[in-house]
Amino acid sequence: MENKPHLSTQFDAEINSVSTRVLEMGGLVESQLAQSIYALRHLDIDAARTVLQVEKRVNQMEVDIDSDVTQIIAKRQPTARDLRLLIAISKTITNLERAGDEAARIARMARDIVENGSTVAIGISDLQHAADLAIEQLRKSLDAFARLDEKAAVDIVEADSRIDDEFDGFTRKVITHVMEDPRTISTMLDMMFVAKAIERIGDHAKSIAEFVIYIVRGLDVRHNKEAFREVAGSL
Repeated sequence: MENKPHLSTQFDAEINSVSTRVLEMGGLVESQLAQSIYALRHLDIDAARTVLQVEKRVNQMEVDIDSDVTQIIAKRQPTARDLRLLIAISKTITNLERAGDEAARIARMARDIVENGSTVAIGISDLQHAADLAIEQLRKSLDAFARLDEKAAVDIVEADSRIDDEFDGFTRKVITHVMEDPRTISTMLDMMFVAKAIERIGDHAKSIAEFVIYIVRGLDVRHNKEAFREVAGSL
């Protein structure tokens, strides 16, 4: 009769498995955002449909990973850092699923514009730049999660203001444009909707980075600037 693997080895394998799937889910969400902006910029209905198809897979991955995390906690009763990691995984996949939802909203808008025979020419280059920043932030946050890199996580949180600044700048451009040509108000409201979705994706990337700090330090820096400054100052 073969010896069973040591419990700690089984536990490590289970944690590695769910962590790997979190990164896979994150990669799908990254591609969703890139595809949704491409669909909007080029009015490509096939790209929009691809995003919406991927959304179903992302949603199912959230359910499956969360179920596995719950089972691991119930079965292994982990403590300290292992428990923090599993809690952070559960919260991270929620953020990824919501980021995917934002990408899907952009894709639906692109699809509707095509089906209605409309055009988009105003502000799309600005939105592309903001989306590139959001994708970069999401990629970096997932990399920080994979390596449990606290310094990288701090840098991501501090860089979140870049996306906020992009959104604020775009808002000012929209207001100016509508004042100059009120006929564009409908189109510009659509673009504001996209800009807000991109900003939210950046916020989800920031949240994932904050969970990395929580795993490493056991310190929740969400909505706590003093705690975050303490962490950043110690690196």
